[in-house]
Amino acid sequence: MKKQLISLLVENQPGALMRVAGVLTSRGYNIESLTVAKTLDPTLSSMTIVVDDVSDDNRELLIKQITRLVNVIKAVDLTDSKSVQRELALIKVSSVRPELRSALTKEAEIFRARIVDVAPTHYTLEVTGSPDKIEALIDLLHHYGDVEMIRSGSMAMARMPKNQLPTPMFRMDADEASIETAVDSQG
Repeated sequence: MKKQLISLLVENQPGALMRVAGVLTSRGYNIESLTVAKTLDPTLSSMTIVVDDVSDDNRELLIKQITRLVNVIKAVDLTDSKSVQRELALIKVSSVRPELRSALTKEAEIFRARIVDVAPTHYTLEVTGSPDKIEALIDLLHHYGDVEMIRSGSMAMARMPKNQLPTPMFRMDADEASIETAVDSQG
């Protein structure tokens, strides 16, 4: 069994989150992370849910059950799909010895973390990235002092295949190769 990454598009209505969470909890699944936000269309919200310990046999069934809910417009299993997945973490490292502070700063730079607060007793870092990247940074920071951390839930978006990119505005006589080249140069 492994974690399941689910992306949902739901109506931005009271109770939508409760219904989705109800389906998961009534079947005994633990929600590891949950992120919800309005989309560009204020009547819709996007949800990204990471669920623990879902067997391969039950993944498709779970998506079907969620899709049947009243406010759910679309549910997609991104577990094995090509997708971009990111989290945000704030990490406080306390009791950093003065001789280790420059090394901590260099390690933070390697992970593209930003130091957002410095005090005599601690450093606070902000980092975004894949869950694995954040875990690796947290593991590394334990060598510098006591670590306290809070992180957002995962946000994920399916990567769009080239043949599904929005049609760009080109002359009607443009051939497919020149359109593809122009789209690639815009990316």
